Amino acid sequence: MRVVLAPDSFKGTVPATRVAAALADGWRSVRPGDELVLLPLADGGEGSLDALELAVPGAVRRAVPGVSGPDGRPVDAAWLLLPDRTGVAELAVASGLPLLDRPDPLGAHTRGLGEVLAAALAEGVDRLVVCVGGSASTDGGTGLLAALGVRFLDGDGRPLPLGGGALDRLSAVDLHRLVAAPPGGVDVLVDVAAPLTGPAGAAAVFGPQKGASPGDVALLDRGLLRLASLLGGDPAAPGAGAAGGTAYGLAAAWGARLVPGAARVAELVGLAAALAGADLLVTGEGRFDATSLTGKAPAHALALARDAGVRTAVVAGQLAIAPPADTALALVDLAGGVAPALAEPEEHLRAAGAALAATPPP
Repeated sequence: MRVVLAPDSFKGTVPATRVAAALADGWRSVRPGDELVLLPLADGGEGSLDALELAVPGAVRRAVPGVSGPDGRPVDAAWLLLPDRTGVAELAVASGLPLLDRPDPLGAHTRGLGEVLAAALAEGVDRLVVCVGGSASTDGGTGLLAALGVRFLDGDGRPLPLGGGALDRLSAVDLHRLVAAPPGGVDVLVDVAAPLTGPAGAAAVFGPQKGASPGDVALLDRGLLRLASLLGGDPAAPGAGAAGGTAYGLAAAWGARLVPGAARVAELVGLAAALAGADLLVTGEGRFDATSLTGKAPAHALALARDAGVRTAVVAGQLAIAPPADTALALVDLAGGVAPALAEPEEHLRAAGAALAATPPP
């Protein structure tokens, strides 16, 4: 058999690369002669860089040491150079929430991501793909744009401090020194449809997850409204509110395209081509529920497999709904409960791989 193992991460427990490896180990323990193709997936959030590095032959990781973390402390970051001269950057690596010792909803910023993008541009990439999940901030992308030459000024013509909390004092945006986007343009991978502002916007929906109080949310939303009034663009575009408005900032200043992350990552790793001639697709994530069907990586993989006439299996930590697949396994069932599944997730992923190999879908 030819089996494509294309899971997303089990968020908070196992990254997609290790999920795929554990499933492969379990499968080989039963059917060592089968051809296994490991293509870990992502939806544009955390883990996208690792998934692409493993899946794209010839991808090269470029280190960018000492960029500005979301609280200003130095962070060792990286980006990925693909063989076609596409540069891939992941916000979470330089400006992600886990990089903070404690949440800083008003002061956290995206400057580090801008420094990573500047490093990729200095190498002469033809285009950029920016994965924006997992952000620590709600700064509308102003931190990264500042690193690329944009000046955000208060009423006295002085540069504003970094962070979304200062944006309600924004008086002018100076784009004259903005570094040009690469010739092939910029794709921003988003997995939400939130606009920039309002009750469904970046501050209201995602601010509390980053430590914002109701008062902080109101301040941040006013700041994003002020930014949009000066920077232009389309703050109401679906996905503009992704990553605290980072998607909006890149679209408004650089003309970046906001694209569904799961579909673009699948395209970059060559999932459709891998499914050609395959007998089985195995995908999954930590919890498969109704939200899994709204543009997430496993649902996209299942749709591609159906189009290719390939049988499908889903492995999830928990199954809240029945997946649209030929078979499905939940780690909580294999482990005998949530606690043991969380305690040894890779052991139970190996068990799931072995179980699927022993009785593959008909």
